[in-house]
Amino acid sequence: MTTPANRGPCVVVAGGGTAGHIEPALALADAVRRIRPDARVVALGTERGLEKQIIPARGYQLEMIPPVPMPRKPNFDLLKMPLKVRAAIKQTREVLDRVGADVVVGFGGYVALPAYLAARGRIPIVVHDSNARVGLANKVGARFAARVAVATPDSGLPNAEVIGIPLRGSIIGLDRPRLRMQARQFFGLHPHAPTLLVTGGSQGARSINNAISACARVFADRGIGVLHAYGPKNSLAVQEVPGRPRYAAVPYLERMDLAYAAADAILCRCGAMTVAEVSAVGLPAIYVPLPHGNGEQALNAKPMVDAGAALMVKDEELTPERAAELVVPLLTDPLRLRAMSAAAQGGGHREAADVLARMVLEVIGK
Repeated sequence: MTTPANRGPCVVVAGGGTAGHIEPALALADAVRRIRPDARVVALGTERGLEKQIIPARGYQLEMIPPVPMPRKPNFDLLKMPLKVRAAIKQTREVLDRVGADVVVGFGGYVALPAYLAARGRIPIVVHDSNARVGLANKVGARFAARVAVATPDSGLPNAEVIGIPLRGSIIGLDRPRLRMQARQFFGLHPHAPTLLVTGGSQGARSINNAISACARVFADRGIGVLHAYGPKNSLAVQEVPGRPRYAAVPYLERMDLAYAAADAILCRCGAMTVAEVSAVGLPAIYVPLPHGNGEQALNAKPMVDAGAALMVKDEELTPERAAELVVPLLTDPLRLRAMSAAAQGGGHREAADVLARMVLEVIGK
């Protein structure tokens, strides 16, 4: 499709479902607008994803299409796949035509697959994959994409360009030292104590919650403060020790930027987006990969571990004793924290959003 001279390009992003797909798509959208203020960005989504809450709130048009989830095992749903795919392609093409799409940029997941198939042969496609192991949708889209970008080497996608993961401007530009006092005051934390940030993702992680909360007295005795996001579906009761740094337990962190600024280190899962953000802000990490799935979380964190920016412990090995053995020596060693912080920042790709935006605009130009 050729862009008329009287309007800017229309970029359609397909990255719904989870925050790991949505946030890179929105980071790209922001970068496209920075480079081409006349550009229009439209996001594709489904009724079942987080995009209904996130995308309109960030100021972008959201168009709904039918999801095409791939069954993990042969079952009756697999027999219905061809009909679902054809219906999704038809509706997605109608959306692409109506908004005047000049390019489709997919980030994987069940929103991306119908977008790739609807655009094939009609509108140029750019694929971005954040994970160390590429999902099925992006494997399909990469076969007929104009450009393919990935976060890590050895993705297996043909002609892939390693650019990292597009990140929000609020993360890329985060000045942790400058915001440190403000952030600690915001969460009611000790202004000077070494502080650990703990999170198991947006829903929390029970194994992490149990292991770390059991260490509350040990951390207090060693002068370590804690900011622990335990998940809105979970509960956590920690008895604080008077006169010692606070153990602040909250169900959810609305201000992740301030949480990063308040912390000296983080203990968390290692989804691709989390690893990218933690590395970009220069936060030393203790990663605890999910104990199920295809092992991609451990692969996401491995480059940071190899670079000396992070430690990694298996979920089943994260006992309270093991947690204390990892956290206390790290949080009480300022020189080690500084070295890990420098290694984290050196291993990140802070410019990924702008690189991908220019790639997308070049595809339109051709």
